Amino acid sequence: MEVAALVALTLLLGALVILVAIAVGKRKEEIREEIEQAAELTAEGSAAKVPASKKPKQEKLRVRKDKASQHTFSHQLLAASLKSHSANVTCLDFSSNGKYLASCADDRTVRIWSTKDFLEREHKCLRANVDLDHATLVRFSPDSRAFITWLANGDTIRIFKMTKKEDGTMNFKAAPEDFPLKHKAPILNIGIAETGKFIMSAYTDTTIHIWDLKGEILASLNTNQMTNSYAAVSPCGRFVASCGFTTDVKVWEVCFGKGGEFKEVARAFDLKGHSAGVHAFAFSNDSHKMVTVSKDGTWKLWNTNVEYKKQQDPYLLRTVPCSSSEGTLAALSPDGRVVAISDGCNVAMFNATTGQLEEELHGVHSEEINDLRFDVTGRFLACSGDKAIRVFHNAPGYRAAIRDMQDMLKKAQNEAMKQRLQQQISEARRALDTVLAAPNE
Repeated sequence: MEVAALVALTLLLGALVILVAIAVGKRKEEIREEIEQAAELTAEGSAAKVPASKKPKQEKLRVRKDKASQHTFSHQLLAASLKSHSANVTCLDFSSNGKYLASCADDRTVRIWSTKDFLEREHKCLRANVDLDHATLVRFSPDSRAFITWLANGDTIRIFKMTKKEDGTMNFKAAPEDFPLKHKAPILNIGIAETGKFIMSAYTDTTIHIWDLKGEILASLNTNQMTNSYAAVSPCGRFVASCGFTTDVKVWEVCFGKGGEFKEVARAFDLKGHSAGVHAFAFSNDSHKMVTVSKDGTWKLWNTNVEYKKQQDPYLLRTVPCSSSEGTLAALSPDGRVVAISDGCNVAMFNATTGQLEEELHGVHSEEINDLRFDVTGRFLACSGDKAIRVFHNAPGYRAAIRDMQDMLKKAQNEAMKQRLQQQISEARRALDTVLAAPNE
Protein backbone atom coordinates (compact mmCIF):
# COMPACT_ATOMS: atom_id res chain seq x y z
CA MET A 1 0.00 0.00 0.00
CA GLU A 2 2.72 2.38 0.96
CA VAL A 3 4.69 1.40 -2.14
CA ALA A 4 1.68 2.08 -4.35
CA ALA A 5 1.14 5.47 -2.73
CA LEU A 6 4.80 6.37 -3.20
CA VAL A 7 4.69 5.43 -6.86
CA ALA A 8 1.51 7.48 -7.36
CA LEU A 9 3.11 10.52 -5.68
CA THR A 10 6.24 10.17 -7.81
CA LEU A 11 4.17 10.03 -10.97
CA LEU A 12 2.20 13.09 -9.86
CA LEU A 13 5.36 15.09 -9.13
CA GLY A 14 6.82 14.04 -12.48
CA ALA A 15 3.67 15.19 -14.26
CA LEU A 16 3.80 18.56 -12.46
CA VAL A 17 7.45 19.01 -13.40
CA ILE A 18 6.64 18.25 -17.03
CA LEU A 19 3.70 20.70 -16.99
CA VAL A 20 5.88 23.43 -15.43
CA ALA A 21 8.59 22.83 -18.01
CA ILE A 22 6.09 23.07 -20.86
CA ALA A 23 4.60 26.29 -19.41
CA VAL A 24 8.01 27.85 -18.95
CA GLY A 25 8.98 26.92 -22.50
CA LYS A 26 5.86 28.53 -23.92
CA ARG A 27 6.42 31.69 -21.86
CA LYS A 28 10.01 31.95 -23.12
CA GLU A 29 8.71 31.68 -26.68
CA GLU A 30 6.11 34.38 -26.02
CA ILE A 31 8.73 36.64 -24.48
CA ARG A 32 11.05 36.09 -27.43
CA GLU A 33 8.24 36.95 -29.88
CA GLU A 34 7.34 40.07 -27.87
CA ILE A 35 10.98 41.18 -27.91
CA GLU A 36 11.20 40.68 -31.68
CA GLN A 37 7.95 42.60 -32.25
CA ALA A 38 9.15 45.42 -30.01
CA ALA A 39 12.44 45.53 -31.90
CA GLU A 40 10.58 45.72 -35.22
CA LEU A 41 8.34 48.51 -33.92
CA THR A 42 11.36 50.39 -32.61
CA ALA A 43 13.10 50.04 -35.95
CA GLU A 44 10.02 51.28 -37.80
CA GLY A 45 9.64 54.20 -35.40
CA SER A 46 13.29 55.18 -35.84
CA ALA A 47 12.95 54.95 -39.60
CA ALA A 48 9.89 57.18 -39.46
CA LYS A 49 11.59 59.70 -37.18
CA VAL A 50 14.68 60.22 -39.32
CA PRO A 51 12.93 62.02 -42.19
CA ALA A 52 10.71 63.86 -39.69
CA SER A 53 13.75 65.18 -37.81
CA LYS A 54 15.48 66.15 -41.03
CA LYS A 55 12.40 67.88 -42.44
CA PRO A 56 12.19 70.63 -39.81
CA LYS A 57 15.88 71.32 -40.27
CA GLN A 58 15.32 71.55 -44.01
CA GLU A 59 12.34 73.83 -43.43
CA LYS A 60 14.38 76.00 -41.07
CA LEU A 61 17.14 76.22 -43.61
CA ARG A 62 14.60 77.09 -46.28
CA VAL A 63 13.04 79.80 -44.10
CA ARG A 64 16.46 81.28 -43.37
CA LYS A 65 17.32 81.13 -47.05
CA ASP A 66 14.04 82.81 -48.00
CA LYS A 67 14.60 85.46 -45.32
CA ALA A 68 18.06 86.17 -46.64
CA SER A 69 16.91 86.23 -50.26
CA GLN A 70 14.26 88.83 -49.42
CA HIS A 71 16.98 91.35 -48.60
CA THR A 72 19.40 90.34 -51.34
CA PHE A 73 20.11 93.40 -53.48
CA SER A 74 23.30 95.06 -54.58
CA HIS A 75 24.10 98.07 -56.70
CA GLN A 76 27.03 100.39 -57.17
CA LEU A 77 25.07 103.28 -55.65
CA LEU A 78 23.69 101.36 -52.66
CA ALA A 79 24.96 103.13 -49.54
CA ALA A 80 23.09 101.11 -46.90
CA SER A 81 20.41 98.51 -46.28
CA LEU A 82 18.70 99.13 -42.95
CA LYS A 83 17.25 95.87 -41.64
CA SER A 84 16.15 96.08 -38.01
CA HIS A 85 12.40 95.89 -38.67
CA SER A 86 10.83 92.43 -38.35
CA ALA A 87 7.84 93.27 -40.57
CA ASN A 88 7.25 95.35 -43.70
CA VAL A 89 8.20 99.03 -43.49
CA THR A 90 5.27 101.29 -44.34
CA CYS A 91 6.69 104.84 -44.25
CA LEU A 92 9.89 106.92 -44.07
CA ASP A 93 10.72 110.50 -43.12
CA PHE A 94 13.97 112.47 -42.83
CA SER A 95 14.29 115.09 -40.09
CA SER A 96 14.70 118.69 -41.23
CA ASN A 97 18.06 118.96 -39.41
CA GLY A 98 19.39 116.13 -41.59
CA LYS A 99 20.44 113.95 -38.63
CA TYR A 100 17.73 111.31 -38.53
CA LEU A 101 15.59 108.98 -40.61
CA ALA A 102 12.34 107.72 -39.08
CA SER A 103 10.68 104.51 -40.23
CA CYS A 104 7.54 102.71 -39.10
CA ALA A 105 6.48 99.14 -39.79
CA ASP A 106 3.87 96.49 -39.14
CA ASP A 107 6.04 95.22 -36.24
CA ARG A 108 4.53 97.86 -33.91
CA THR A 109 7.69 99.96 -33.79
CA VAL A 110 9.02 103.27 -35.03
CA ARG A 111 12.78 103.26 -35.61
CA ILE A 112 15.00 106.33 -35.52
CA TRP A 113 18.21 105.94 -37.57
CA SER A 114 21.25 108.23 -37.56
CA THR A 115 22.12 109.40 -41.09
CA LYS A 116 25.81 109.63 -40.16
CA ASP A 117 25.80 105.81 -39.76
CA PHE A 118 24.59 105.15 -43.31
CA LEU A 119 28.14 104.61 -44.54
CA GLU A 120 29.16 102.48 -41.55
CA ARG A 121 29.11 98.67 -41.48
CA GLU A 122 26.60 98.58 -38.62
CA HIS A 123 23.40 100.60 -38.63
CA LYS A 124 22.14 101.16 -35.10
CA CYS A 125 18.72 102.60 -34.39
CA LEU A 126 16.48 103.68 -31.53
CA ARG A 127 13.14 101.94 -31.09
CA ALA A 128 9.83 103.45 -30.05
CA ASN A 129 7.06 100.95 -29.33
CA VAL A 130 3.52 101.67 -30.45
CA ASP A 131 1.45 100.07 -27.70
CA LEU A 132 -1.49 97.87 -28.77
CA ASP A 133 -1.30 99.21 -32.34
CA HIS A 134 1.13 99.92 -35.17
CA ALA A 135 1.94 103.04 -37.15
CA THR A 136 1.41 103.20 -40.90
CA LEU A 137 2.72 106.76 -41.35
CA VAL A 138 5.37 108.82 -39.54
CA ARG A 139 6.51 112.46 -39.81
CA PHE A 140 9.14 114.42 -37.84
CA SER A 141 8.33 117.68 -36.11
CA PRO A 142 10.23 120.76 -37.37
CA ASP A 143 12.54 120.76 -34.34
CA SER A 144 13.27 117.00 -34.75
CA ARG A 145 12.31 116.46 -31.09
CA ALA A 146 8.98 114.76 -31.77
CA PHE A 147 7.16 112.83 -34.46
CA ILE A 148 3.57 112.18 -35.39
CA THR A 149 2.19 108.82 -36.46
CA TRP A 150 -0.99 107.45 -37.96
CA LEU A 151 -2.33 104.47 -36.00
CA ALA A 152 -3.57 101.52 -38.04
CA ASN A 153 -6.15 100.29 -35.53
CA GLY A 154 -6.84 103.55 -33.73
CA ASP A 155 -7.30 105.21 -37.15
CA THR A 156 -6.02 108.54 -35.89
CA ILE A 157 -2.93 110.68 -35.19
CA ARG A 158 -0.70 110.09 -32.16
CA ILE A 159 2.17 112.39 -31.17
CA PHE A 160 5.40 111.07 -29.64
CA LYS A 161 7.94 113.31 -27.88
CA MET A 162 11.64 112.42 -27.93
CA THR A 163 13.58 113.28 -24.78
CA LYS A 164 17.08 112.41 -23.59
CA LYS A 165 17.52 110.57 -20.31
CA GLU A 166 20.30 111.33 -17.83
CA ASP A 167 22.35 108.44 -19.20
CA GLY A 168 22.16 109.92 -22.70
CA THR A 169 19.69 107.40 -24.11
CA MET A 170 16.49 108.50 -25.83
CA ASN A 171 13.02 108.19 -24.33
CA PHE A 172 9.82 108.19 -26.39
CA LYS A 173 6.62 109.33 -24.71
CA ALA A 174 3.20 109.31 -26.37
CA ALA A 175 0.87 112.27 -25.86
CA PRO A 176 -1.88 111.65 -23.26
CA GLU A 177 -4.60 111.74 -25.93
CA ASP A 178 -4.78 110.87 -29.62
CA PHE A 179 -6.44 113.17 -32.15
CA PRO A 180 -10.25 112.83 -32.43
CA LEU A 181 -11.86 110.84 -35.26
CA LYS A 182 -13.14 113.30 -37.86
CA HIS A 183 -13.13 111.27 -41.06
CA LYS A 184 -14.92 108.48 -42.89
CA ALA A 185 -12.50 107.29 -45.61
CA PRO A 186 -9.12 105.50 -45.14
CA ILE A 187 -6.03 107.62 -44.51
CA LEU A 188 -3.80 108.58 -47.43
CA ASN A 189 -1.05 110.72 -45.92
CA ILE A 190 -0.16 113.02 -43.03
CA GLY A 191 2.24 115.93 -42.76
CA ILE A 192 3.40 118.62 -40.37
CA ALA A 193 4.36 122.11 -41.50
CA GLU A 194 7.98 123.18 -41.11
CA THR A 195 6.63 126.31 -39.43
CA GLY A 196 5.11 124.08 -36.73
CA LYS A 197 1.75 125.82 -37.14
CA PHE A 198 -0.40 122.99 -38.51
CA ILE A 199 -0.76 119.28 -39.23
CA MET A 200 -2.41 117.86 -42.35
CA SER A 201 -4.29 114.59 -42.78
CA ALA A 202 -5.53 113.53 -46.21
CA TYR A 203 -7.92 110.70 -47.05
CA THR A 204 -8.74 108.53 -50.04
CA ASP A 205 -12.07 110.24 -50.72
CA THR A 206 -11.66 113.99 -51.37
CA THR A 207 -11.10 115.17 -47.79
CA ILE A 208 -8.13 117.02 -46.31
CA HIS A 209 -8.12 118.20 -42.69
CA ILE A 210 -5.90 121.00 -41.38
CA TRP A 211 -5.30 120.67 -37.60
CA ASP A 212 -3.58 122.71 -34.96
CA LEU A 213 -1.01 120.90 -32.82
CA LYS A 214 -3.57 120.24 -30.07
CA GLY A 215 -5.89 118.21 -32.28
CA GLU A 216 -8.45 120.88 -33.18
CA ILE A 217 -9.52 121.18 -36.82
CA LEU A 218 -8.69 124.57 -38.33
CA ALA A 219 -10.16 123.84 -41.77
CA SER A 220 -11.44 121.03 -43.98
CA LEU A 221 -10.94 120.92 -47.73
CA ASN A 222 -12.84 119.13 -50.48
CA THR A 223 -10.37 118.57 -53.31
CA ASN A 224 -13.15 117.79 -55.84
CA GLN A 225 -10.82 115.29 -57.56
CA MET A 226 -13.28 112.35 -57.27
CA THR A 227 -10.64 110.44 -55.28
CA ASN A 228 -7.32 111.53 -53.79
CA SER A 229 -4.23 109.56 -54.81
CA TYR A 230 -1.63 111.66 -52.96
CA ALA A 231 -1.38 114.76 -50.77
CA ALA A 232 1.47 116.48 -48.94
CA VAL A 233 2.66 119.58 -47.10
CA SER A 234 5.36 121.57 -48.89
CA PRO A 235 8.84 121.61 -47.25
CA CYS A 236 8.56 125.37 -46.71
CA GLY A 237 5.38 124.83 -44.66
CA ARG A 238 3.24 127.28 -46.65
CA PHE A 239 1.37 124.95 -48.98
CA VAL A 240 -0.79 121.85 -49.03
CA ALA A 241 -1.28 120.05 -52.34
CA SER A 242 -3.27 117.10 -53.64
CA CYS A 243 -3.73 115.03 -56.78
CA GLY A 244 -6.12 112.28 -57.75
CA PHE A 245 -8.40 110.95 -60.43
CA THR A 246 -8.46 114.28 -62.29
CA THR A 247 -5.59 115.48 -64.48
CA ASP A 248 -4.52 118.42 -62.31
CA VAL A 249 -2.63 119.01 -59.07
CA LYS A 250 -4.23 121.52 -56.72
CA VAL A 251 -2.20 123.68 -54.33
CA TRP A 252 -3.49 125.73 -51.39
CA GLU A 253 -1.73 128.15 -49.05
CA VAL A 254 -2.46 127.79 -45.33
CA CYS A 255 -2.49 131.41 -44.15
CA PHE A 256 -1.75 132.75 -40.67
CA GLY A 257 -1.78 136.28 -39.28
CA LYS A 258 1.22 138.20 -37.98
CA GLY A 259 0.39 137.08 -34.47
CA GLY A 260 0.38 133.43 -35.53
CA GLU A 261 -3.40 133.07 -35.55
CA PHE A 262 -4.99 130.95 -38.28
CA LYS A 263 -6.75 132.95 -41.01
CA GLU A 264 -7.75 130.74 -43.94
CA VAL A 265 -6.78 128.12 -46.51
CA ALA A 266 -6.61 129.94 -49.85
CA ARG A 267 -6.40 128.37 -53.29
CA ALA A 268 -2.92 129.18 -54.64
CA PHE A 269 -2.52 127.59 -58.08
CA ASP A 270 -3.10 124.46 -60.17
CA LEU A 271 -0.69 122.37 -62.24
CA LYS A 272 -2.48 121.52 -65.47
CA GLY A 273 -1.04 119.63 -68.42
CA HIS A 274 -1.31 115.87 -67.88
CA SER A 275 -3.76 113.92 -70.03
CA ALA A 276 -4.69 111.40 -67.32
CA GLY A 277 -4.93 111.17 -63.53
CA VAL A 278 -1.87 112.09 -61.47
CA HIS A 279 -0.24 109.40 -59.31
CA ALA A 280 1.95 111.61 -57.12
CA PHE A 281 4.03 114.79 -56.89
CA ALA A 282 6.93 116.27 -54.92
CA PHE A 283 8.33 119.69 -54.02
CA SER A 284 11.88 120.98 -54.07
CA ASN A 285 13.12 122.14 -50.66
CA ASP A 286 12.26 125.80 -51.29
CA SER A 287 8.97 124.87 -53.03
CA HIS A 288 10.10 126.76 -56.13
CA LYS A 289 9.81 123.61 -58.25
CA MET A 290 7.45 120.65 -58.33
CA VAL A 291 7.48 117.33 -60.16
CA THR A 292 4.34 115.40 -61.07
CA VAL A 293 3.97 111.85 -62.42
CA SER A 294 0.85 110.66 -64.20
CA LYS A 295 -1.01 107.68 -65.60
CA ASP A 296 -0.27 109.20 -69.03
CA GLY A 297 3.28 107.76 -68.74
CA THR A 298 5.14 111.03 -68.19
CA TRP A 299 6.62 113.13 -65.44
CA LYS A 300 6.57 116.92 -65.62
CA LEU A 301 8.78 119.52 -63.96
CA TRP A 302 7.19 122.85 -63.03
CA ASN A 303 8.43 126.27 -61.95
CA THR A 304 6.16 127.14 -59.04
CA ASN A 305 8.07 130.23 -57.88
CA VAL A 306 5.24 132.52 -58.89
CA GLU A 307 3.19 135.35 -57.40
CA TYR A 308 -0.14 133.58 -57.54
CA LYS A 309 -1.90 136.47 -55.77
CA LYS A 310 -1.12 138.51 -58.89
CA GLN A 311 -2.68 135.74 -61.03
CA GLN A 312 0.72 134.48 -62.17
CA ASP A 313 0.53 130.80 -63.12
CA PRO A 314 3.25 128.15 -62.72
CA TYR A 315 4.87 127.18 -65.98
CA LEU A 316 5.99 123.87 -67.36
CA LEU A 317 9.74 123.32 -67.65
CA ARG A 318 9.93 119.79 -69.04
CA THR A 319 7.91 116.68 -69.92
CA VAL A 320 9.69 113.31 -69.87
CA PRO A 321 8.32 109.82 -70.66
CA CYS A 322 8.66 107.25 -67.89
CA SER A 323 7.28 103.93 -66.67
CA SER A 324 4.45 104.33 -64.19
CA SER A 325 1.69 102.26 -62.66
CA GLU A 326 -0.79 102.35 -59.79
CA GLY A 327 1.18 103.29 -56.68
CA THR A 328 3.97 105.09 -58.56
CA LEU A 329 5.75 107.74 -56.44
CA ALA A 330 7.87 110.78 -57.26
CA ALA A 331 10.73 112.47 -55.39
CA LEU A 332 12.56 115.69 -56.21
CA SER A 333 16.00 116.38 -54.74
CA PRO A 334 16.11 119.43 -52.42
CA ASP A 335 18.00 121.49 -55.01
CA GLY A 336 15.62 120.43 -57.79
CA ARG A 337 18.37 118.80 -59.88
CA VAL A 338 17.25 115.14 -59.75
CA VAL A 339 13.88 113.46 -60.25
CA ALA A 340 13.28 109.93 -58.91
CA ILE A 341 10.28 107.86 -60.04
CA SER A 342 9.25 104.49 -58.61
CA ASP A 343 7.40 101.86 -60.63
CA GLY A 344 6.60 98.64 -58.78
CA CYS A 345 9.90 97.39 -57.30
CA ASN A 346 12.06 99.64 -59.51
CA VAL A 347 13.40 103.20 -59.30
CA ALA A 348 14.53 105.48 -62.13
CA MET A 349 16.64 108.61 -61.55
CA PHE A 350 16.61 111.46 -64.07
CA ASN A 351 18.50 114.70 -64.54
CA ALA A 352 15.75 117.25 -63.93
CA THR A 353 17.24 119.87 -66.27
CA THR A 354 17.86 117.68 -69.32
CA GLY A 355 15.35 114.90 -68.64
CA GLN A 356 18.08 112.32 -69.26
CA LEU A 357 17.66 108.94 -67.55
CA GLU A 358 20.82 108.51 -65.48
CA GLU A 359 20.21 105.48 -63.23
CA GLU A 360 17.87 102.49 -63.29
CA LEU A 361 17.57 100.47 -60.08
CA HIS A 362 15.76 97.17 -60.74
CA GLY A 363 14.27 94.87 -58.09
CA VAL A 364 15.16 97.18 -55.21
CA HIS A 365 12.56 95.51 -52.98
CA SER A 366 10.71 92.20 -53.02
CA GLU A 367 7.40 94.10 -52.94
CA GLU A 368 6.06 97.35 -54.41
CA ILE A 369 7.86 100.49 -53.24
CA ASN A 370 5.63 102.40 -50.79
CA ASP A 371 7.85 105.38 -49.95
CA LEU A 372 10.53 107.29 -51.83
CA ARG A 373 12.34 110.43 -50.64
CA PHE A 374 15.60 112.38 -50.66
CA ASP A 375 17.27 113.53 -47.45
CA VAL A 376 17.49 117.28 -46.87
CA THR A 377 21.14 117.47 -47.96
CA GLY A 378 20.42 115.74 -51.29
CA ARG A 379 23.18 113.17 -50.70
CA PHE A 380 20.88 110.20 -50.29
CA LEU A 381 17.71 108.72 -51.77
CA ALA A 382 15.82 106.29 -49.50
CA CYS A 383 12.98 103.91 -50.29
CA SER A 384 10.98 101.14 -48.59
CA GLY A 385 8.90 98.22 -49.85
CA ASP A 386 9.61 95.22 -47.63
CA LYS A 387 11.40 94.73 -44.28
CA ALA A 388 14.50 96.56 -45.49
CA ILE A 389 15.15 100.24 -46.18
CA ARG A 390 17.44 100.95 -49.15
CA VAL A 391 19.59 104.08 -49.08
CA PHE A 392 21.31 105.15 -52.31
CA HIS A 393 24.00 107.68 -53.10
CA ASN A 394 22.59 110.49 -55.22
CA ALA A 395 25.25 110.19 -57.94
CA PRO A 396 23.07 111.98 -60.54
CA GLY A 397 22.95 114.92 -58.11
CA TYR A 398 26.75 115.12 -57.97
CA ARG A 399 26.96 114.99 -61.79
CA ALA A 400 24.30 117.70 -62.20
CA ALA A 401 26.04 119.95 -59.67
CA ILE A 402 29.36 119.53 -61.47
CA ARG A 403 27.77 120.42 -64.83
CA ASP A 404 26.07 123.50 -63.37
CA MET A 405 29.30 124.72 -61.77
CA GLN A 406 31.19 124.14 -65.03
CA ASP A 407 28.63 126.32 -66.84
CA MET A 408 29.03 128.99 -64.16
CA LEU A 409 32.81 128.78 -64.50
CA LYS A 410 32.60 129.56 -68.20
CA LYS A 411 30.58 132.69 -67.47
CA ALA A 412 32.54 133.81 -64.39
CA GLN A 413 34.56 137.00 -64.83
CA ASN A 414 35.82 137.45 -61.29
CA GLU A 415 39.06 135.56 -60.58
CA ALA A 416 38.08 134.81 -57.00
CA MET A 417 34.80 133.37 -58.22
CA LYS A 418 36.63 131.19 -60.77
CA GLN A 419 38.96 129.80 -58.10
CA ARG A 420 36.05 129.09 -55.76
CA LEU A 421 34.14 127.28 -58.50
CA GLN A 422 37.18 125.26 -59.52
CA GLN A 423 37.66 124.18 -55.91
CA GLN A 424 33.98 123.21 -55.58
CA ILE A 425 34.13 121.25 -58.85
CA SER A 426 37.20 119.36 -57.61
CA GLU A 427 35.50 118.56 -54.31
CA ALA A 428 32.34 117.36 -56.06
CA ARG A 429 34.38 115.14 -58.41
CA ARG A 430 36.27 113.60 -55.50
CA ALA A 431 33.00 112.95 -53.69
CA LEU A 432 31.53 111.30 -56.80
CA ASP A 433 34.66 109.17 -57.31
CA THR A 434 34.46 108.06 -53.68
CA VAL A 435 30.83 107.06 -54.11
CA LEU A 436 31.48 105.08 -57.26
CA ALA A 437 34.57 103.39 -55.81
CA ALA A 438 32.95 102.39 -52.51
CA PRO A 439 31.94 98.72 -52.10
CA ASN A 440 28.16 98.34 -52.16
CA GLU A 441 26.14 96.48 -49.54
